[in-house]
Amino acid sequence: MAKLLLIRVTCPSMRVAEEIADSALETRLAACANIEGPVTSSYRWKGVIEQSFEFILWLKAPEASWLKLEQTIVRIHPYDVPAVVALPLTHVSPAYAAWATENTEA
Repeated sequence: MAKLLLIRVTCPSMRVAEEIADSALETRLAACANIEGPVTSSYRWKGVIEQSFEFILWLKAPEASWLKLEQTIVRIHPYDVPAVVALPLTHVSPAYAAWATENTEA
């Protein structure tokens, strides 16, 4: 069974989150996408503390898809430095893991 990742991406709009999600699903790099928000984000950018509303995109994908998925996100995302992080899924139900593997091409 493939190792799965939970990938979190902050996006400036619902449209950007949906575009990344659609591309990841259409290319079978991710099995599932969820979008939450808006959320308030605070961060330092070029020496100034900024606050903005963002949307959180969650992708469930095989670890083997990481490099291509990261490239896809960076290509679509408008930020100079998009926040793209991945967490390894250490506990996944066998049925969900099988479904995720069947619906990706990793």
